[in-house]
Parts: sequence; C-alpha cells; structure tokens
Amino acid sequence: MKGDVSLVFSSPVFLFIFLPLVLCVYFNPFFTGRKFRNYVLLLFSLGFYAWGEPVFVFVMLASIVVNWFFALQMDQQTNLTKRRLLLFFPIAFDLGMIFVFKYLGFALSVVAPVLGRSHMVLDIAMPIGISFFTFQIMSYVFDVYRSQAPAQKNILNVGLYISLFPQLIAGPIVRYETVAHEISQRTETPQDFTEGVTRFVFGLGKKVLLANYVGLIADNIFSLSISLSVATAWIGTIAYALQIYFDFSGYSDMAIGLGRIFGFHFLENFNYPYISRSATEFWRRWHISLGSWFRDYVYIPMGGNRKGRARWVFNLFTVWLLTGLWHGAGWSFIAWGLFYFVVLLFEKITRLPERIGVFAHGYALLVILVGWVLFRAETLGKAIQHLKYMVGYGNTLIDTNFWYYFINGRSVLIAAILCCLPITRWIKDKLLTGNTHAQSTWIKALDIGRSIAMVVVFVLSLLVSVNSNYNPFIYFNF
Repeated sequence: MKGDVSLVFSSPVFLFIFLPLVLCVYFNPFFTGRKFRNYVLLLFSLGFYAWGEPVFVFVMLASIVVNWFFALQMDQQTNLTKRRLLLFFPIAFDLGMIFVFKYLGFALSVVAPVLGRSHMVLDIAMPIGISFFTFQIMSYVFDVYRSQAPAQKNILNVGLYISLFPQLIAGPIVRYETVAHEISQRTETPQDFTEGVTRFVFGLGKKVLLANYVGLIADNIFSLSISLSVATAWIGTIAYALQIYFDFSGYSDMAIGLGRIFGFHFLENFNYPYISRSATEFWRRWHISLGSWFRDYVYIPMGGNRKGRARWVFNLFTVWLLTGLWHGAGWSFIAWGLFYFVVLLFEKITRLPERIGVFAHGYALLVILVGWVLFRAETLGKAIQHLKYMVGYGNTLIDTNFWYYFINGRSVLIAAILCCLPITRWIKDKLLTGNTHAQSTWIKALDIGRSIAMVVVFVLSLLVSVNSNYNPFIYFNF
C-alpha cells in the first residue's frame, strides 16, 4: 500500500493555488532577506509534503534531525575511528527506515516458505518519495564524512535541503555539495525566473500532453487478460517506454525549472536517452542523478574497476542489484536490475555496440524496450509472457486491438517519438555553421517560435489538467 499525494505539479490545486501563493509570499517586496525566503520555502515545502502525507511528514522530519545531529558531531571529530562510528548511526537509521517501509513486506514473503508458513503479509504504507529524500540526506552525511562539504549548523537549512518541494517527491537527487552555497547565498534573477518558467512549462507539457495519453495506451494493453498479438504487445511496450520517459523527465524539467525560479541550479537528470547507441550510453543519459549517486557512493568506494576483473564484476553486480531494488521491492525489479548488469557486462567485454556501427542504435532500443517490459509488468511471470507475445510465441501477428490503439493514438505516439529527439539542438548546431547574419536571423526566429510554443503548451496543459482525472506520476512510488 502506498501513500496518496494529490498535490502534484500538474494538478489544478498546485497550478492555481499552491504555486501562485508561494510565489507571492516568497517574492513579496517587503521582506526580501535570505533567512525569510528560506523559511518561506521550508514551510511551504513541508506543507506540500504534508498535503498527502500528514503522518509521514514526521518520518521525514525525524530523518532530518538524526542526520543533522550526527553530521554535526562528525564534523567536529578528528579521530577517524570515531568519525566512522558517527557515520554508522545515521546510515543505519536511513537504511533501516527504507527497509521497514519499502522492503520488509517483500522480505517476509521471501522467508515465509523457509519458516514453513504459506505466506506472511505485512501491509505497511510507504512514504511517498522516501528513496529520493533518503538518498539525498545520505549524500549529505557522506559528503561531511569525506570533508567534501562542511556540516550545516542550522538544522533549518538541512531541512530546506531535504524538503525543498520542487525535487522532494521524485528527484532529481540533488547532492548537498551542489546547492550548499545556494542555500544561504543564492541570488534570484529575472533571467533565472524566465528560464525557470519556460523549463517548467515544457516539463508540464511533457507530462500532461504526452505521458498521460501514451500512458493510457500502455496501461490498457498491459492490463488485458487476453492473448496479445505481436503488434499489440509492441505498441504497448513502446507506449510505456514513452510514458515513463516523458513522465519522469517532465517531472525533472518542472523540478529544475521551479528550482531556477527560486535561485537554485539543479543538475540535469535526462539527456535524450533514446538516442543512445548502447545500454551503457543509455544509463549515462537516463536518471543521471541516480547513476552518479551509485557511482560515487557505492561503486567507487567498493573499488570500482581498480581491483581486478573479479572484483570489478562483483562491484558491477552489486550496483545493479541495488539499482533494481531501489526502484521497488519485487522480483521483477530485481530481474530488471540484473538484466542491465548482464547487458552492460556483455557490452564492456565484447564492445559490441562499437563493432556493429549503424545498427548500434537499433540494438540499444531493443535492449531498452526489453528492460521496460521487466520494469512495467506486475510480476516476473507476466513480464516473460509479454516478451513471448512480442516475439510471436503462440499468437497472431496483428489483431483488432492494435488497430484500435494505433488509429486512436497514432498522432500522440508520433509526436512523442519526435519529442524524444533533440531536434531544436540539432537545428541550432546546424545554424551555427552558417554565415553570421543568417545565424542571428534564424536563431531569433527559433527563439520566437519557442516562445509561441511555450504559450500554446501552457494553455493546452492547463485545459487538460482541469478536465482530466488520469494524472499518475510513476516515480512517486519510489
């Protein structure tokens, strides 16, 4: 059972009440001090989380207090043994909290047969976004332990870093060292405000105009209890790949945009992952903040690739097992993580993507789509069955379901596929190779077109948000 949050970025309550209210209070002309503005953000952020998690907000507050206290003690300690002991307590608390809320029920279901019981059910509601804010606060403690960042003496500043509403629920995972300076010394500018609003609007459009529509196709096909044709299975898989990308990257865009409005500069979380030519490249472009977190706090501290091939393989296995588990407590998530471990190990050993040239992009997309089936299916058995449908195992090539979803959804599917490509970036790069006067003219025209597109996207997104009841955020579950 999972918590229920209705105050999402694309909801009317957020767009018409919460966001205008926080902007008015934050940018009021009478109180403009940094402390005042930080307190405003902290209070609104706690209110944002408490809107759907009135009980679990205290879990987050407890996490803030525990990690702030031990980080402060650790920063004042020079003895390495004592520093390690002080590091152990908050990390044990953080991991224990995630285990109880996210993995205890799954663990009991695994050990039940060993204990001679048919099943052991423990239904614990999970705080929304627990993996995101816990990984953030763990990065703070690790950075203090490594002396990469000073401990924050003001607990309210630690609270702001963890609870900051733009990235609280579904990332990106913001490292403390990235925003430590901006918490106390940032400057809000008109340029940042404008760029932030633009980024937010296009992220909103990704979510409302693309992710929600292709999500309906994916949900309907994956929930069908009948045998799927090859074409139907493929269109369902493609729709889900588009849904999860625009859902999560749209949220990240909105978070980065909101952060920019308030003077924070979060790092990018996506970089057009579907243009990748290998699974390795895909994971450099997809959920960048999570990949860098595991790299810096798990893979490298374990030795990375510096201690021989056997240890390197083990380290890679550990990272991808943890990546699978981070996304969910279930065998399908574990299988998804280990699938990428096998694929990435295969790529590093054989260097296949480099050897197949122009076919590398097709290979990468095939791997990614297979991975999304493992990720999306409710159980590992259903994932295997869906993969069988995709290769034509015991069913027809095409059926009426495919034509129904294709005819009704082809426009949004085509639009979504085109939006996976960095078309604007390609055009600008092309223009920069031309003559100077032509460059200036075309780039201005492109900027004007982008401004018009932003207005159109914003209006359409508002209309859809007000009239639609289908508005899930996939990564809220993690």
